[in-house]
Amino acid sequence: MPFLEVNGTLLHYHITGKGIPLVLIHPSLLSAQVFNYQKAQLSDSFQVITFDIRGHGESLPSRRKLTYPLIAEDIRQLLDALDIRKAYLCGYSVGASIVLEALLAYPDRFLGGIIVSGTSEITDRLNKSLLWMSTKLSSLSPLRNVLASAISLGNADMPLTYRNLRRSSLHGDPDNIREYFEYSLHYNCTQRLHAIRHPILLIYGQKNTNFHPYAHILHDHLPNSSLYFIKGARHQLPTKNARRMNELLRLWVNSLENQDLKRTDLDLQIAQQLNPEQYMKNEEGEGLSAR
Repeated sequence: MPFLEVNGTLLHYHITGKGIPLVLIHPSLLSAQVFNYQKAQLSDSFQVITFDIRGHGESLPSRRKLTYPLIAEDIRQLLDALDIRKAYLCGYSVGASIVLEALLAYPDRFLGGIIVSGTSEITDRLNKSLLWMSTKLSSLSPLRNVLASAISLGNADMPLTYRNLRRSSLHGDPDNIREYFEYSLHYNCTQRLHAIRHPILLIYGQKNTNFHPYAHILHDHLPNSSLYFIKGARHQLPTKNARRMNELLRLWVNSLENQDLKRTDLDLQIAQQLNPEQYMKNEEGEGLSAR
């Protein structure tokens, strides 16, 4: 498994396929293992780049405190080391906030962003409580195992996925995992979203209703975004709704080459391709909106 010395640390990374570079960013505690389906299903048309954030998975622990700006700088230097000038960024859950931070910090290095079940801030009581509790549990050895089991189980679509996710999550450094959770708890870039001019795809589960307000905040504040809800899906799209998510991502990136149609017309075409019969009949089912 390849490693690169990046920004004063050693990052574990993997490249699959050839084509448009696509960097995937995992949430706290988990590792790049959460994107195994994206590596398998998108590598025919993308150069899929996965990596373990500092102190997560196989990457070495960080002596510097883990923050979103530090992770964004790691991504920039990882692309430099791989001789990749520009790439799309795709982040899942709190990893999606790092997409926003990187686009704000290094706009010239990225082609666009894909936000999967993500936020620009956490304000609701439930998710703030979950992040606060995860911050505390990740610091306590016996309870950290329980936390790893719970998060891995929540993201697993089968026993093998659970074992892989849990095993890699237990390799992480407790301090860095706690720092990632803690920074996510207090992060807020909502008032800066207007500065992101890149095309952005927002993907959420239809049943992940407590994240729908965050989806609309992003859609309202980002100047160039498309919002899509996957019918019947919850939060864990990369593992539990991978094929639907990956096909949507592929169609959306391909649609950006079409300069003749308006974004709303392109998004309608995507929705019809994904669900030609049901889309036009059920306005409350799957659908895209754009701005």
